[in-house]
Order: sequence, then structure tokens, then C-alpha cells
Amino acid sequence: MTKPSSRLPQFYKKSVEERIEQLKEMNVLDEETLAILTEPQGLPIDIADRMIENVIGNFELPLGIASNFIINGKEILIPMAVEEPSVVAAASNMARIARKSGGFETSYTGSIMIAQMHVLNLEDPEKAREVIEASKQELLEMANSYDQTLHSLGGGAKDIEMRVLHMRNGDPVLAIHLIVDVLDAMGANAVNTMTERLTPKIEQLTNGSVLLRILSNLAAYRLAKATVRIPVEHLETDEFSGEEVARRMEQANEIAVIDPYRAATHNKGIMNGIDPVIIATGNDWRAIEAGAHAYASLSGQYRALTEWHVEDGVLTGSIEIPMAVGIVGGATKTHPAAQASLKLMGVESSSELAQIIAAVGLSQNMAAIRVLATEGVQRGHMALHARNIAVQAGAEKDQIDWLSNKMVEMKDVRIDTAKKLLKELHAGKKE
Repeated sequence: MTKPSSRLPQFYKKSVEERIEQLKEMNVLDEETLAILTEPQGLPIDIADRMIENVIGNFELPLGIASNFIINGKEILIPMAVEEPSVVAAASNMARIARKSGGFETSYTGSIMIAQMHVLNLEDPEKAREVIEASKQELLEMANSYDQTLHSLGGGAKDIEMRVLHMRNGDPVLAIHLIVDVLDAMGANAVNTMTERLTPKIEQLTNGSVLLRILSNLAAYRLAKATVRIPVEHLETDEFSGEEVARRMEQANEIAVIDPYRAATHNKGIMNGIDPVIIATGNDWRAIEAGAHAYASLSGQYRALTEWHVEDGVLTGSIEIPMAVGIVGGATKTHPAAQASLKLMGVESSSELAQIIAAVGLSQNMAAIRVLATEGVQRGHMALHARNIAVQAGAEKDQIDWLSNKMVEMKDVRIDTAKKLLKELHAGKKE
């Protein structure tokens, strides 16, 4: 069956009810799944109580759909749970431009996680390294015996790597990396169990003491990559030619490569797109954030996670980012809305999810540097932010659009201005 198009013209102008009806007509979600996403308290309190401790209720975020995405030739509607205006719109708008030239191409290096053990109190760290190397096969077999299901499915411990580090006082530390294929899981529980179970054996072999034993969120062997190629004429605005826009975007990215102060904001913009999809699918956004920013620092200087270059009339953008996400286990399997989000995308593997998320991050970055390098961020952002201000000022449903449009027209999006305009509106009606 042909997958419905992710192109949803004027979707943002429709009411919530009209959007839901359109999704029903597209057959992307059934009635039961839509109910999970749209009815109040979609997360039953008894499930919430099993997920974390001291539960007293639920905290909800708006769930929107990023439209227009074509990824590896497939039409995909992408759920995004986020409170910040302009994020969903920006990702969708850039995906609309990208789809004209085929959309995004993505890849994944595999579901490999690193489980670390740090061994202290070593008389001879090099000798300890040699002993571990000689016992590698035995250690791998032991690790796999602790998760036979994972091993039987083709995953499990695959290798051991080591580094000798030194504390500030000069004492040696042997960092042991257990390399584990966690398949469609995020993998934290599996690899943490392996390291804890291996600890006594490691201490016996090295005559040292294992202080830390836990996964690394710098998932350097679990990279998602996305690329997009845009003919420069597709970037033209009322004020700038496509060539000028592309050149400015290339320069903006280069500044984020050489200036860590700019890179922090550049990469935050990328995560504006990535985090909402992580949250919508019940994955650990804190782990993804930590891995992304650590990866951005591997060269010794914090830098941009993306690259943009213009050549022969084409702007090419790319991103490479650690992406340790899963579709089984944890909140992904427990939270009904997370399951609904995966169903909406038609995701069947962690690899596919990771690649979708990388494409959204690249699209979000494209939107950010395009607007920054041309008209500036405030015009578009304030237009969307104005709706929030209008609501805060007390505007009723039929007044929100009028009030937000009025503030944008005045170029004065502030709560004081909103209240003043509302007061004038009410006074005029009384007369």
C-alpha cells in the first residue's frame, strides 16, 4: 500500500478537529491511537505511577506534526512534543523546500553502545591491559551469558577496547570499553548489567578495583547521518537571491565551526528539532543531548554538528550525531502516546527512528541559519510567539488571531501591549 504524502498544505490553518479528521481520512492512525493522542490525560495515572516515583499527576506538552518530510524516498509524518513556538513550523517549512529536490538521505552506523569500567589501584596498568586482552573471549562470553535473549537475536557483547588514563595526581586508570550491539533497544539496562556482573572478574584479573561501571552516553559507534541537497534557486527570498542565501548559510555554519560561543546556540537549534521527536517517542532526550554536545567537542574545541557547503549551484548540508534511541523497553514501550508516535511514523527499527531524528535536526538547523543569515530570527519567531502572549493576556479564542496579528503588525510583541490592545477592544465593544 502506498504511504500517504507527508505534504499537508494549509494544515496549520485548520482547527485541531479538522487536522484529526484529515489524519483519519489518510488512514495513518486508527481511532484508538488517535484517542490516546487527543483525549485529556492520555497517560493513565496508574501507568505513570509505575514509570517514576512519587507520582501526583501528569505534565503534558503540545504534540504537533512536522509535515513535508521525505526521508530515503519515504513520506513520513513526524510527531514533535514541544512547548516552543516556531519549532514545528520551521522544520516543516525546510522539509517542504527539501522535498523539491528529493528530501533527505540518511544512514546509521549501527546500534553499538559502549559500556565502561574504570579500574583503579593498579601497580602496572599495561600489564593489566595485556591480561584483559588475553582474557577477552572469556569476558565476552561471560557478558553474553547475562543477556542470552539479546545474544540469541544477534546482538550482545562484540569486543573490548582499553585506554590508560591518569588522574590529576598521576595515578593510572584503566578504562575498559565493552562494545555491545543492543539492537532495537536504547541499551542502558543491558550494558549496565553486563559491566556490574563482570566487575568481580575484572578485579580478579587486574588486581585492581573497579570504581565506575556504566554505559557512556557518548555513543560514538552509534551515529546517525543525514544529508540534503538544495538547488540554490529554491532558497530565494523577497530580499535575497538564492545564491546569496546559500553563501550566507555556508558562512554562518563556518562561524559555528570556529566559534564555540556561536556553536552552542547553533547546536541548540539542532536540538530544537531533535528533542521533541525524542520526547514524543519516549526516549531519553538528556542522553541524546549529552552525547551530541560531547561529540561536538571531540576535536578539542566545541563546534557545529553540521556542515553546509555551496558548489555548482547546490547547497549541501549534512549532520552526523550520536543517536542512542530505542523502540523497545523503557518509556518507549510503556507510554501509550510514545507507541502512537512510532505508529504514526511507521517506524519498525531503532535504526529507522535514529535516521528520521537526524533528518529533523538537519532540517531545523537549515531553518535557523537561513533565517539568521537573512531576515533575522525575530520576525518569524515573534509572529508565532505573539499567540502565546495573546493567551497570557487573557484573549478569548476568537480574539487570539486578531491580537497576535495586531502586535506583529505593530512590531511590539509584549504582554503590556497585548493587555492594552485587549482593553481598547473591550472598551470599543461597550460603546
